[in-house]
Amino acid sequence: LNLPEESAKAVVDGWFRTGDLGTKDADGYLWIVDRKKDMVLRNGYNVYPREVEEVLVAHPAVSSAAVFGVAHEVHGQEIMAAVVLTPGADVDAASLAEYAKEKLAAYKYPRRVEIVEALPLGPSGKVLKRELVVIYETELAVVVAPQV
Repeated sequence: LNLPEESAKAVVDGWFRTGDLGTKDADGYLWIVDRKKDMVLRNGYNVYPREVEEVLVAHPAVSSAAVFGVAHEVHGQEIMAAVVLTPGADVDAASLAEYAKEKLAAYKYPRRVEIVEALPLGPSGKVLKRELVVIYETELAVVVAPQV
């Protein structure tokens, strides 16, 4: 798409690397799990945001969710979720975090959930997770900044 440098990086040994991560089941079918660039590394564990998002959107009060990693001094990255509620839903962020905690492994559930009006979307309609990372890492840096 007129990006020769990016195209050159994506082709390795004649294979085009999409950045998608997947698994192959017992029947030989490939299943896309997530994007490599979206994977969160928490305490040495790989966490696929899509898995956490699927749990959150299964909650009746959640219409959409974006899960992403924010920098953390101890864990490397911490798992965070921004969720949009269904109209008229009455649930708080702590309840959603607890819901996810009950359904996911201990290293996978989001330690912080933010309820938002809308998720930032790009022209193709995909959630711009990098924007969420910038917003919340900046916010967290301000919150934990040492007092002068």
